[in-house]
Amino acid sequence: MIGRLVGASVLAIGLALGAVPAAAAPTSSAPGTVVEAVELDSAMWIPGTARATKVTYWTTGPLDQPALSSGAVFMPSGTPPPDGWPVISWAHGTVGIADRCAPSIAGTYGRSYLAHWLSEGYAIVATDYLGLGTPGVHPYLDGKSAAHSVTDMVRAGRAVEPSLSPRWVALGQSQGGHAAMVTAARATTYAPELDFLGAVATGTPANLETLAPLVGPDFPQLPFTGTTVFVSFILAGLRAARPDLDVNGYLSDVGRAAVDAAESECYADMAPVLEDVSIGDLVVRDVDDPAMLAALDDMLAVPVSGYDRPVFLGHGMTDLMVPAPLALKLAADLAINRQPVTFRRYPGGHLETQLDALPDATAFVGDLFECPPGEYNCAQSSLSGSSG
Repeated sequence: MIGRLVGASVLAIGLALGAVPAAAAPTSSAPGTVVEAVELDSAMWIPGTARATKVTYWTTGPLDQPALSSGAVFMPSGTPPPDGWPVISWAHGTVGIADRCAPSIAGTYGRSYLAHWLSEGYAIVATDYLGLGTPGVHPYLDGKSAAHSVTDMVRAGRAVEPSLSPRWVALGQSQGGHAAMVTAARATTYAPELDFLGAVATGTPANLETLAPLVGPDFPQLPFTGTTVFVSFILAGLRAARPDLDVNGYLSDVGRAAVDAAESECYADMAPVLEDVSIGDLVVRDVDDPAMLAALDDMLAVPVSGYDRPVFLGHGMTDLMVPAPLALKLAADLAINRQPVTFRRYPGGHLETQLDALPDATAFVGDLFECPPGEYNCAQSSLSGSSG
């Protein structure tokens, strides 16, 4: 943690002395404060972009410590509406936790999908998440940290593009679905000066914390895609954020090699290497320490109450990355707690769900922005008949 914060301070000083004019040098690490803003390489622009800016900004990381994140702002063509461009804060799916995997570095923006939203007249702010392209190890699936990055990206975007409206929604797939759900439970209290309208989450990994007490050397190979890679990313982020937990003390030689590699390799590189490695192969003892289980619960759990804005949750019933039963349990818990969540099932797999849900998500988001200021039930009521 100390090394990460020192690294962040060094970067901030360097930016203040070099990349940012002295008059614009940031004097605060308040969430959303912009440290640097530069034009994004045009090769990374989403089709339909009028201009794009890469930003580095402050957010809130593990243990509520200040941390740097980066991301990009994509502006649609045309004249903004009188109250500013409506904003979508995009939370991307798993790419890895190494800096080189960050979308603003690798250009992995899912361009056709986001181009649809630009064509609908939304400005898009797209966080990399903290630690992806900025100092420190990205705390993968740390819901609170990701939610802060998603929300503070809106603050940073509005600082560099004054034509952005304070009205915004969170939109995410896979890892980003997890981030969008936690964002939806926290945004109105974390950033009360903004007008958060709701969220769309697809392919959301949920209930992973319930599996943690089962992890040990005898944990079997699962018939799913990428599971061991995802666990390696989780453990690498946790090891960096919580040195007091001695994550290395749980790891086998195979596990330590995988977790070490996670800090420098992207998902596409690690997936074939770990294809035949089980979660049990990563550890030498059961993950049964109360402090470790509490930390994993705090990171991974998707809230099942506390939502004060409408949420659209979509999941594919043939998903082999995030098995459907995990999503069905989340949907059931949300329904039991009478949360304002619309749940839809789709027939496809993990990656297909994002596109399968696009017509429903587009209608849902459109209804959110059609709600009069201060009213947040339009989208929930308009799609209530299609809940799964």
